[in-house]
Amino acid sequence: MTATQGSLDLRDRDALFSAVDGATFDVLVIGGGITGAGVARDAAMRGLTVALVEARDFASGTSSRSSKMIHGGLRYLPQGDIALVREAASERKIVQAIAPHLARETPFVMPARTTATITKLRAGLWTFEKLGGVPKSRKHEVWSQAELIAKEPSIAAQDLVGAVVYPEYLTDDARLTLANIRSAAAHGASVLNYTAADAMIVEDGRAIGVMIRDALGDGGRHVGVMGRVIINAAGPWVDALRGMESAGSPPRLKLTKGVHLVVPRARLPVDRTIIIPAADRRSVFAVPKGETTYIGTTDTFYPALDLWPTITGEDIDYLLAATTKAFATPPLTRGDLVSAWSGVRPLVGEEGKSASEISRRDELWTGPGGVLSIAGGKLTAYRRMAERVVDMVEETLGRKPGPCRTAGEPLVGGDVDVAAARQALEARGYPTLAAERMVALYGYEAQAVAAEGGGPTAEAAHAVLHEGALTLEDYWIRRSARAWFDPDGGLATLPAAAVAMAPLLGWSEDERDQQIAACHANHALRTAAFAPATA
Repeated sequence: MTATQGSLDLRDRDALFSAVDGATFDVLVIGGGITGAGVARDAAMRGLTVALVEARDFASGTSSRSSKMIHGGLRYLPQGDIALVREAASERKIVQAIAPHLARETPFVMPARTTATITKLRAGLWTFEKLGGVPKSRKHEVWSQAELIAKEPSIAAQDLVGAVVYPEYLTDDARLTLANIRSAAAHGASVLNYTAADAMIVEDGRAIGVMIRDALGDGGRHVGVMGRVIINAAGPWVDALRGMESAGSPPRLKLTKGVHLVVPRARLPVDRTIIIPAADRRSVFAVPKGETTYIGTTDTFYPALDLWPTITGEDIDYLLAATTKAFATPPLTRGDLVSAWSGVRPLVGEEGKSASEISRRDELWTGPGGVLSIAGGKLTAYRRMAERVVDMVEETLGRKPGPCRTAGEPLVGGDVDVAAARQALEARGYPTLAAERMVALYGYEAQAVAAEGGGPTAEAAHAVLHEGALTLEDYWIRRSARAWFDPDGGLATLPAAAVAMAPLLGWSEDERDQQIAACHANHALRTAAFAPATA
């Protein structure tokens, strides 16, 4: 797949809406997160006609607010969820194969206080490695206390006997979603962001389509899109869509909130992902990312359907307390925080279980109007989730399920030698961290962005012309991740990015300023609790 084939330019809203107005597709997907994106790609690759509509931007909800890990699900072994562990361990290999730039290998370090703990951890990892078919060269190892101190000197190691270390992968969740969206479009899917599904079109008790509204501008465009099979992949909004299908449908989801904090890497200097215990015995991650380290996550019930769940002082204190106890560096304070994100997980409810105990397994339901709703699941296993959904779609359409081909074709950007691409950028004069960031974002397209000058100006223009970005926030948060991992939360890049996007999107000077102001307001909302706690 070439960069041109994978380009996604969504600026001509009239043409986009005209193309789907009254049209009937084999599959109509509601929701542009990782699940909907994976379904659209798989269905399009099997030759089905596909439309995907997303109320906001692609990956604007849960799929840009995860811990950004493609991991084997080791934590689910104690829960006895062997099938979930086996699937996750297998799927991480596939993601690494089809998008190596979006699956950066990193050692996970689990410090231990006793030799008994090391023995227990190793027993779990032996099982995990066997389930996942892990080769000998990538199996876990044990560090002594001296090795731990030498390799991760920031850890408070005086009460530790050593650590168990095993490899996992880090990703950019929003870019993984976008790569699937662009790949779906390259295979013929019609994809629209900022397109809200306002109502189901029901005929003789069966849902046959949705009324969609343009969520940009004055919102004056309203059209009907038909689907032989409708997929509800709306994440936290799955129950709301189920209510459109059949009023009074009982809720199936339990939403839990996850908060992540970002600090300068100089304040928490780790070279690997460190797994540390929190006060409630949950595990928290400290993850190096460029010039920053991010810490997460919390896991608490959150019943509200907020696009930006509130980050509270309690959330911050919980994560800072865990790092203070685990690291020998000066204790982190709220004044050290440069950014944060929060999101909700759309889990399938299980009565009597805590937020952390609820299974991350996905479930698929058929509603009274025939809509297929998918919820739960893990980012790592998104491709297998999509495969199961599309198998059911084909059965519903009276077709014998065809072979799923999503494991064998690279995603957009994924046909790349990561090391060679990084070296090529370094030869252009990019510092190592900057080169790593560019390749991690763009894969084989990194050279094209660099050829346009790199930096916010080139990145923002690329986001509009090839990645479906329609607002400054789309670029700042989901196309570039500068809102998370720039030292100032990416605020300094906003003017240059807005200037680059304005002529491409027809913004007036006032509209450009409004776009910048909206991003500042978003940053202020997410960081409001950073102020020092008062007595």
